[in-house]
Amino acid sequence: MQVVYDQIAQVARSSTTVLIEGETGTGKELVARAIHYSSDRADKPFIAVHCGALPESMIESELFGHERGAFTGAVNERRGRFELANGGTLFLDEIGDISPTVQIKLLRVLQEQEFERVGGTETIRVNVRIIAATNKNLRELVKAGTFREDLYYRLNVFPIYVPPLRKRKSDIVLLADYFLEKYSKQFGKPIRRLSSAAIDMLLAYHWPGNVRELENCIERAVLVAEGPVIHPHHMPPTLQTAEASGTVTRGNLKSLVEAYERDLICDALKSARGVIAKAARALGTTQRIMGYKILSLIHI
Repeated sequence: MQVVYDQIAQVARSSTTVLIEGETGTGKELVARAIHYSSDRADKPFIAVHCGALPESMIESELFGHERGAFTGAVNERRGRFELANGGTLFLDEIGDISPTVQIKLLRVLQEQEFERVGGTETIRVNVRIIAATNKNLRELVKAGTFREDLYYRLNVFPIYVPPLRKRKSDIVLLADYFLEKYSKQFGKPIRRLSSAAIDMLLAYHWPGNVRELENCIERAVLVAEGPVIHPHHMPPTLQTAEASGTVTRGNLKSLVEAYERDLICDALKSARGVIAKAARALGTTQRIMGYKILSLIHI
C-alpha cells in the first residue's frame, strides 16, 4: 500500500487522468478521493458516478445531461455530472460497464473537454479531471472488442493498482482496530479491542469482499458484543466456518479447552494491564484461583 500512497502523492497535483484498478471492496473510491482532496481542485466538486448501477438508457443523460423534451419524461432541462463537476473531479467507477455509444462520447470529452447534452446542439465546454476505476481487466475487454482501445489508452495515463486485502495481511489488524474504534463510538459501546483468537480468525480468512467485507464484519461484531472485547463468536458465520477461514479445529477436547481457557485468561490480563486481582474479578473468579491458573498455563 505504500506504493499506492506514493503514487497518490505523485499524481495529485496534476490534472492527469488516473485509472484505478483492483477488486471490488479494495477502496478504489477512497484512492480517488485522496487524489482529489490532495490536489489544487480540493475546493471544487468531487462527483462520483457508479456506471454499473445505471441502466444503459440513463447513463448518457446522467453524464452529459439533457434538454427539455429530449425524450419521454424529460420535462425539464437537466445538467449532467460533467457540468456538475466543472472545475473539479469526476470519478467514474466500474468504467468497464459503459456501452460503446457512451465510450465514443467519453473519448471526445477526454480529448476536447466538450460535449452536447442529449437532445441539444449547443457545445458545452468543461474543465474536469477524470479518475476512472474498474474491477475488470480492461486490456482483456479491448481484446474482446467490447472496450475501445483508444479510450483505454486515454484513461490509462497513470494507472494505480490497489491490491486485495489477502495480499496485505499486515493491514488487516490495523484496519480492524480503526473500524472497531469507529463503530464503538457510533454505537456508544465501550469496546476496547479484539481478542487474540478473533485476530487469528481475521488473519486466517481469505476476504473475498476485501476491506468492505472487513468493515461490515467489525460493525456486526461491535453490534452484538456484550463486553469490552471482541471474541470469535461475535464474528459473522462466514468467518466461523472452518472451511471458509482455513481454521479447521485439530486436537482433543482437553487441549482445546485448555487453549480456550488460555485465551480468556490472556485477554483478561491484557484488559487489566497485568493486574491479577482485576483480571480475576473480570472473569468472576478469585485472585488465588487466577494465580493457580496462570501457573498451570505456564507449564502447558
